[in-house]
Amino acid sequence: DKRSSGIESTVFGKLPDGFNACKPGTDKRSSGIESTVFGKLPDGQDVQLFTLHNAAGMEVKITNYGGAIVSWTAPDRDGNWENITLGCDSLSGYLNGTPFFGALIGRYGNRIAKGAFSLEGQDYVLAKNNIGNALHGGVKGFDKVLWSASILPGDQPVLQLDYLSKDGEEGYPGNLQVRVQYALLSDNALQIVYEATTDKTTVVNLTNHAYFNLSGAGKGNILNHELQLNCNHFLPVDSTLIPTGELRPVEGTVFDFRNPKKIGLEINDSSDQQIQFGLGYDHCWVASDSSNSLHLVAILSEPSSGRVMEVLTTEPAIQFYSGNFLNGTVNGIGGEPYGHRSGLCLETQHFPDSPNQPSFPTTVLRPGERYQSTTLYRFK
Repeated sequence: DKRSSGIESTVFGKLPDGFNACKPGTDKRSSGIESTVFGKLPDGQDVQLFTLHNAAGMEVKITNYGGAIVSWTAPDRDGNWENITLGCDSLSGYLNGTPFFGALIGRYGNRIAKGAFSLEGQDYVLAKNNIGNALHGGVKGFDKVLWSASILPGDQPVLQLDYLSKDGEEGYPGNLQVRVQYALLSDNALQIVYEATTDKTTVVNLTNHAYFNLSGAGKGNILNHELQLNCNHFLPVDSTLIPTGELRPVEGTVFDFRNPKKIGLEINDSSDQQIQFGLGYDHCWVASDSSNSLHLVAILSEPSSGRVMEVLTTEPAIQFYSGNFLNGTVNGIGGEPYGHRSGLCLETQHFPDSPNQPSFPTTVLRPGERYQSTTLYRFK
């Protein structure tokens, strides 16, 4: 009976040589996360490297040691994909010490003057690790701890990292439970969501310290990049890079990036005392949008490649650091040394030294409250 049920097979033809047939689980354009062992800590614990990729072809590698972004590919105007962030080939590179390459920063991003502050009548003394000040969480901040990692189910790759910062760690009060989610979106954006709760009143200021070079990591300096900051004010600093408390208008200064400007144009203007103090740009700009909603705070572009990166955040400020202290002593991916100003940072955050400056937006977190912050880095 020709109408009985069944399946017959015939030869349909031959694929041309070199054609990659789509097989389940091998389509490079599918989104997902893979995990491999990145290395071992001295105490024997395994450190993982997670590769997030979306359907467009973007790939972000993140390790749960310090939550660091190890590499991040983005296309140029001709569709060529290159790594655009500074990182190391192996775990040993991070254990030997880097200037916070791609790392999660906490408990307090940026500086606290003289490594001390008072809170609810109690004085706290922090680890000092930067010209007598506390910087980026101290000697062993969140960039130097092993985070618990989990891959969340869903249509887009999401890596969740958790860490318990115990009461007294680096001098900070309270058991702080921290959660960070990295989500690689379909529009070539990496979304970072930070959350934290505490059992004792404390201060919190979380950020990420990725170094960007949109011409390709290891390919020269960032002086030809163009930067736009939607900020009308910046925070002047003293000689140890602690804010003076003033919110200074950018108009008429070398800190005016309200329109796109080449980073190298005025970065060496030694007539400006602030440039002298920072050895270039290492300052906090105040976002013109003071709301807690997601707002566009920065646009970075690189003319030769055509790459453009937008930075959106719920934070009130952004620290622009032009890689002034990079000096070629740390080798990156492929063994190439990262030289002076070979990368720049755009760290979304609250103001530096807020615990000592009551006029600044508060960074205090109390029991029963939840710290929440979102930043989005989107490529075009």
